[in-house]
Amino acid sequence: MIIGVPKEVKDQEGRVALVPHGVTALCEAGHEVLVQSTAGEGCALPDSDYASAGAQIVNGAAEVWRKADVVVKVKEPQPSEYDFLREGLTLFTYLHLAPLRELTDRLLASKTTGIAYETIVEKDGSLPLLTPMSEVAGRMAAQVGAQYLEAPNGGRGVLLGGVPGVAPANVVIVGGGVVGTNAAKIALGMGARVSIIDRNLNRLRELDDIFGGRLRTLASNIWTVTESIRHADLVIGAVLIPGASAPRVVRRSMIANMRRGTVVVDVAIDQGGCFETSHATTHTDPVYFVDGVLHYCVSNMPAAVPNTSTLALTNATFPYLLEIANKGVERALQMHRGLRSGVNTYNGFITYPAVASSQNREHRDLSTLMDIQ
Repeated sequence: MIIGVPKEVKDQEGRVALVPHGVTALCEAGHEVLVQSTAGEGCALPDSDYASAGAQIVNGAAEVWRKADVVVKVKEPQPSEYDFLREGLTLFTYLHLAPLRELTDRLLASKTTGIAYETIVEKDGSLPLLTPMSEVAGRMAAQVGAQYLEAPNGGRGVLLGGVPGVAPANVVIVGGGVVGTNAAKIALGMGARVSIIDRNLNRLRELDDIFGGRLRTLASNIWTVTESIRHADLVIGAVLIPGASAPRVVRRSMIANMRRGTVVVDVAIDQGGCFETSHATTHTDPVYFVDGVLHYCVSNMPAAVPNTSTLALTNATFPYLLEIANKGVERALQMHRGLRSGVNTYNGFITYPAVASSQNREHRDLSTLMDIQ
């Protein structure tokens, strides 16, 4: 099988989908790996490392996409890459299709098989390929929030940890999953007062136990969210429904009642965002204001730390890629239920119900399309 690794083209995206030792493993298993020149330079992986590992270095993206049986990426295809989609191609990457109707249209029209990292679910209910980037983004959210709270960056001029005699900042985290937990670790470590809001009472009990009572746990409802963010200095959106559009938990009217210079970091922006005032931004132009509240809604936050992020991501993705290569796409999907759950588009159909629901479309069951008993 031919595996293609194009250079990422999303704004300031320095991650790469395959590292050199992964190339070696694939080549030793009898596969061919095409890597676009400079694909790894953003995370300090030069072409020479890939060539030494056995990859064929290709100058342009078009050749990688044209020759590969499987293209492995980090982020969803950008408009400049849409024409590379074709029948017979398998795309293995983060897709986050729920808010991306045009990309979904192109995947369907081209009959590309789209396997999304973020919807692969294993038997224990875990999201193994979403987790590492959620860990990175969660930890970054507290760091980014602390940076933008500084007055020169537009914030209220509040130090997250305070100082003796001056209270620390109030940090409110909406969502107690992987992102929220990691955000809390960093915010607490920086000395902030932290509250986590979640609708799952059992999860709140777990968090109370994990953090030994060092943070407040609050059951989610309109009053709790409204009052908590009204007094917050930093609000982190960490809500997730796998594959679906994020619910707009924080309404525009709530934003209007927040203090000027408060910072919101919407980590859920990949799935449309959980603030009603959110829209996706880039690392080049990361923030904007609504009612005096600073919004940071960068849709590829982990790209700011591409070395760490690449290593964390490929640790998780590579075993699945190797299984696809060794068994072939069809057989791998038939044999691995978790991998099968990652398929969002197949042969011109949406196969992931949450994506279809978010776009008000019909979906087809993959098992039926593949005649899996």
